[in-house]
Amino acid sequence: MIQITTAQWYGWIAAFLYPFLRVLGLILADPLLGNRSVPLAARVGLALFITLLVAPLLAPLPAADPASAPGVLIAAQQLLIGLAMGFSIRIALTAAEMAGQLAGLQMGLGFAAFFDPQSSAQSAVLGRFFGLFAILIFLSVDGHHVVLGALVESFRALPIAAAPADALGLRVLVEWAGIIFTAGLLISLPVVTALLIANIAVGIMTRAAPPLNIFTVGFPVTLITGLLALYLAAPYVGPALANLFEQATLALGRVVEGLAP
Repeated sequence: MIQITTAQWYGWIAAFLYPFLRVLGLILADPLLGNRSVPLAARVGLALFITLLVAPLLAPLPAADPASAPGVLIAAQQLLIGLAMGFSIRIALTAAEMAGQLAGLQMGLGFAAFFDPQSSAQSAVLGRFFGLFAILIFLSVDGHHVVLGALVESFRALPIAAAPADALGLRVLVEWAGIIFTAGLLISLPVVTALLIANIAVGIMTRAAPPLNIFTVGFPVTLITGLLALYLAAPYVGPALANLFEQATLALGRVVEGLAP
C-alpha cells in the first residue's frame, strides 16, 4: 500500500504554489498579459499553464510548510517578485500614456476623456491612443516573448528560497519609475513644441487685433496644429517606444538582480 506523508503533501503543494505566485504576480502587473479587458479566469488559467511548464525545471525548493509563517513569507516574497517584474514593463506603457496626456492637454483635448478599464479612472483620449499604440509596438518587437523568457530566467537568477529578497531591487524599480516623466516629455516634445509656437502666434494675433476672439480662433488653430504635428511625428514615435521597451526589459533584469540576496 502506498503511503503519502504530510511532508510529501507539503512538498508537492509548495513545488507548485511558490512558482505560481511569482507567475501570477507578473501577469497581474504586466500591461499586456494582465490587461483588465482579459477575463480574470483567463489570466489565472494562463498563470497555471505557465507554472505547469516551469515547475518541473526548478531547483529543489525549501522544505517549509506552506501554511506556516516561513511558508507564508516565501509565498508573499514570490508574489512581490512577480509584481516588481510586471511593473517594470508597465512603467514603460505609463510613460507612453503620459506623452499622450501632455500632447492632448496642449491641444485642448483635456476635456475629451472616457473611462479607462485598465486604470479604473478617467483617461484622456489621446493618452489612451498612445497607450494602444505602445502595446502594438510592444507586440511588434516580441516584448511578450522577452518578458516570458525573463520570467523563466528569473527562477535561475533568483531561485525560490527562504532567504529574504534584497531591497536594492525595489530601489531600482523606484528609480526606473522616473522614466515616466522624462520619456513622456521627450516623446511628446515635438507636438508640445509645435503647439507652443502656435499659441505664441495666436497670442501675437490677439495682441495685434484686440477685437479678435481668441477662443474662436485659438482652439481650431491648436487642434489642427496638434494633429498635423502628430502626423509628422508618427514615424519617429514608433522607434522611440521600441527603445523605451528595450530599456524596460533591461530594467527588469536589473530589478531581478537587485532582489537577489
